[in-house]
Amino acid sequence: MSRLPKNLQLALSACIVIAMSFIYGAHPSVILPYIFGFEVRDLELKNIFRAIMGIYIAFGGYWIYGIINKNHWRSATIVNILFMGGLAGGRLVSTILDGWSPQYGAGMIAEAVMMWWGLWNLRFYDIEE
Repeated sequence: MSRLPKNLQLALSACIVIAMSFIYGAHPSVILPYIFGFEVRDLELKNIFRAIMGIYIAFGGYWIYGIINKNHWRSATIVNILFMGGLAGGRLVSTILDGWSPQYGAGMIAEAVMMWWGLWNLRFYDIEE
């Protein structure tokens, strides 16, 4: 039996991803230069970051829905595993091709942990239920 609550992985993922959505999209021309050191001036680039914000909010919202609605917990967990695995995999490719990023390296590790935690939850709770 797990000592961590079943929904903790989804809840933490949702909180972190929704918070990150606002870092990327709320005011990219002000926030991103401060955090990442690059300017966001082009309309198209602002649009990309706001689209990222929207998709992050949508995924985070679905994970919250999966916590609330038991019928969607499994699907929300699978989506979370794919999302976190995709982010971690993309950052791994960037690390191999571009070098280690201290800012995103920690994120890559956290995303991989969330992916594996989701896989473990899926296996553990599918057996239990």
